[in-house]
Amino acid sequence: MSLIPVPTREEIPEASHAIYDQLKKTLGGRVPNMFSILSLSPNALDGVRHLQGSLAKTLNVRTRHLISLAVSQVNGCQYCLSAHTYTSGLSKMTPEEILLGRQGKAADPKEHAAAAFAKKLVELRGKVPAEDVIGLRSAGYTDAEIIEIISLCAQFLLTNFINNAIDPDVDFPAVDVELGATA
Repeated sequence: MSLIPVPTREEIPEASHAIYDQLKKTLGGRVPNMFSILSLSPNALDGVRHLQGSLAKTLNVRTRHLISLAVSQVNGCQYCLSAHTYTSGLSKMTPEEILLGRQGKAADPKEHAAAAFAKKLVELRGKVPAEDVIGLRSAGYTDAEIIEIISLCAQFLLTNFINNAIDPDVDFPAVDVELGATA
């Protein structure tokens, strides 16, 4: 049960209304619980929205999904794993590809390098050996793309922390945090 109740639109500050309404329109008439709770703070909502909006223009959608799955798995965030599993499926990723992503892996060598790096980066709290960064270059990532991979990891860490701390009800098809288990 959510430690902060999920507010209705009427219960959030007026300064959050425009973003809330845009999210509702963009997401097919509903606002996920995480964003509803974030709406209690117009500044937090705006910050997360801008960060996600900017980083949604980086890399490619599959690589972004793999990073989201790897980071959320390391952090044991059921809300984010459920949301990212759902959206990865909408992006035509197979259940097998999603499971690999949760493990920090991918069948494609370049995508695998990004997912493995993301997993290790979070596990080591950012203190990865130089050879891991060099490995991303060897896989074909530019220095700008390496910064984008790290930034995506930080974005997913932020939402993992919010959801792990607040524990909102999962409003996506729930997945189990344990690899291979079902919710």
